[in-house]
Amino acid sequence: MAAARVRTRFAPSPTGALHFGSVRTALFAWLAARHAGGDFILRIEDTDQERYIPGTEALIIETLNWLGLDFNEGPEVGGPHDPYIQSLRIATYREHADRLVADGNAYWCTCTPARLAQMRDAQRARSEPTRYDRHCLTRQAEVARERASGMAAVVRLRMPDGVSEWDDVVRGHVSFANADIDDQVLLKSDGFPTYHLAVVVDDHLMEISDVIRSDEWIPSTPKHLALYAAFGWDAPRFAHVPAVLGPDHQKLSKRRGARNVLEYGELGYLPSAIVNAIALLGWSSGDEQEVFSPQELCERFTLERVNAAAAVFDPKRLDDLNGIHIRRMSVDDLVEALEFHLPGTSKETRRLLIPMLRERMVTLADATRLCAPLLGEVTVDPGVEFPPKKVDQATAVAMIDVCIEAVEEGGLDDQAALLERIRAVAEGAGVKSRDAFRVLYVAILGTPAGLPVIEAMAFLGKDQSLQRLHQARARLG
Repeated sequence: MAAARVRTRFAPSPTGALHFGSVRTALFAWLAARHAGGDFILRIEDTDQERYIPGTEALIIETLNWLGLDFNEGPEVGGPHDPYIQSLRIATYREHADRLVADGNAYWCTCTPARLAQMRDAQRARSEPTRYDRHCLTRQAEVARERASGMAAVVRLRMPDGVSEWDDVVRGHVSFANADIDDQVLLKSDGFPTYHLAVVVDDHLMEISDVIRSDEWIPSTPKHLALYAAFGWDAPRFAHVPAVLGPDHQKLSKRRGARNVLEYGELGYLPSAIVNAIALLGWSSGDEQEVFSPQELCERFTLERVNAAAAVFDPKRLDDLNGIHIRRMSVDDLVEALEFHLPGTSKETRRLLIPMLRERMVTLADATRLCAPLLGEVTVDPGVEFPPKKVDQATAVAMIDVCIEAVEEGGLDDQAALLERIRAVAEGAGVKSRDAFRVLYVAILGTPAGLPVIEAMAFLGKDQSLQRLHQARARLG
């Protein structure tokens, strides 16, 4: 018998932009589907209307599209299980809640918030776990009359006796005693489902084979298994992935100011580098390789290699990977990518700058700073020493003079010859070339470090280079 087609989903709540933790869940689901040649579905879970932020759906889709995490079904794409926004599926959830009540697997509850608060206070006073006491389970006829009179009511799951257990792809065998599980509210008094009812109904109707989600949902899984059993449905395979922690080892979250992923794009990070870095948060290839293209990740990724321990996001690691991915880009792709960070420049100008930039950029945004002295006037920060440390006045003057002489005589076409003459002056003065060349960096770029100074002069041209050299010579006296 042929194996069922792998279908995974990412089901975010539209309560804000996506940060690395939520995108990591999306990425793992996308990779699992693509590795198996299956389908990746996007579903918007917006049933918590109090936390809903208008416009967030578009932001979620923009983030996934920018990262290249294309989905086979979902909002704006459609599919056989449309609609993929839960607030448009309310009638479906109510129908299934009614079915559970009719079969005795759920019941109506009219307990007021005041009664529930008193119940919990009494349980805490007795040092008992706080859970619903099933007050309404044995009074369903009376509850029906209360509902008919207009009293607010919810539908609660009737948690079965026994044990809930499953083999989690990441966690291994997991088991809960059902006696410790609360009778979860499934349908709220406003007619909207809770997460628990909606997620099970949708995952079944949308034929999800593998549920990949944060490990914070492990305690809820027994409730979901009870719902699958109550409906007579086969449960999907569960993979509960570990939390993503920030550098401070606290969980990344919107509430704690985690930066949204699209902001990284504005800061000059590449989608491929972000995908690479996020994939390594809890997953390893099994060998020494850490640099992957998205296609390589699709080929290598398996849920079985996801670690159960929490993963710590390291900004330095992202920087390193971003620099590597920049160096892997073609010249044509870099020319296009740098347009945002070098506004007002032509494609030809950016093409000339790329050989100097490629090895020196950690992010694309570095191009703005590095190229500023070449695309505008040179400005020397008053705090910059000139001549620099470790270079005496006489050596600095000699460096500038020989550079002026060489450029006036031979131009900038023979960069090797120019370098040789400048190095000879430094060696003759007993100054390390690294220190001596800072004189030219300050003269040409206004800073003791930056793009290769001889190549920068070639970009500026003979006249502008000589102008800057003469200005620097005048400052030296």
